[in-house]
Amino acid sequence: MDRIVTTDGVALAVRRWPGDAAQGFVLVHGLASNLETWGAVAERLSAAGHPVVAYDQRGHGRSDRPAGGYDLSTSLDDLDAVLAGSGIDSPVLAGQSWGGNLALSHAAHRGAVAAVACVDGGTIDLAARYPTWEACAAALRPPQPTVGLGAVEARLRSAHPDWPEWGIAATLANLVEIDGVARNRLSIEAHIALVRTMWDHPPREQYPLVCVPVLFLLAQTGDEAWTAAKRAAAEQAVAAMPGAAVEWVAGDHDLQVQQPDLVAARLLAFGAAAA
Repeated sequence: MDRIVTTDGVALAVRRWPGDAAQGFVLVHGLASNLETWGAVAERLSAAGHPVVAYDQRGHGRSDRPAGGYDLSTSLDDLDAVLAGSGIDSPVLAGQSWGGNLALSHAAHRGAVAAVACVDGGTIDLAARYPTWEACAAALRPPQPTVGLGAVEARLRSAHPDWPEWGIAATLANLVEIDGVARNRLSIEAHIALVRTMWDHPPREQYPLVCVPVLFLLAQTGDEAWTAAKRAAAEQAVAAMPGAAVEWVAGDHDLQVQQPDLVAARLLAFGAAAA
C-alpha cells in the first residue's frame, strides 16, 4: 500500500501489483466503493505480466476524507495525480460504475491513456433517467444502516451467494462500525455531491470527445429499466465512437467481484488489441 498526494494536499491510498510488460492498467472503483473490489482482477492482470495500480478515491476506503472536492474537475485532478505517480506510461484505464464514467471523462478531457474499459459504467446517464435533480437525489440518497456489520454481512451473503470470500470482505470495507451500527465510510454529503456530478456530466456529452479505443462490459442484472437505459446509452456511444466495443454479461453490477476471471480476460484481450 502506498499514498499519492493530490494537488490540493489530499492523500490517496494506492495499491500496486508488479509486472514487466510495457502496457499496464490503472483501475478506478465506483461510488461508495474501494480499490479492494478490483483485487482479484488486478492479481490476474499482474500474473499475466502487466503492472497494475488501483486507488481509493477521496472520501473512500483508506484515502483522506476532506470536506470538499467531490466534483468532476477535482476527481479528474486526483486521477491525474494517480496516473503521474503510477509509473505506467499510457495505461489502459478501467473503471467500474461511476469509475467508468470518470475514466471516460478523463479520456475526453485529459488524455494520456491508451484505452478505456468501462465495467458496467460509462453509460450511467442520471439526467436521462430522472426527470429532475430532486427526484434523482431522493432516489439515490444512500441508505443508512441501522444494524451492525454482522447483520449487513448476512444480508450481503444472502443477496450474492456466488461472491467469493474476498469480495464479501472488500465490500464490507465500504463500512465501519460505530457504536454497534454500520456506517458508510463515504459521507452522505460527499455521496450526494458525487451523484450531482454524475447528473451534471452525462457520459453522452463525453463520447464525441474520446479518441482512444473503448470497451463497455455491461451487466445484464435482471433490472429491466436499468438495462434499457444502459442499452440506449451504449447505442449512443457506438454512434459517437464507431470503434467502441460493447459486450453484455449476465451478472451483478460488480462484475469485477463476481466474475474476476472473465473481467480480467476481457481486459487483457482488449489491452492487447489496443496496444
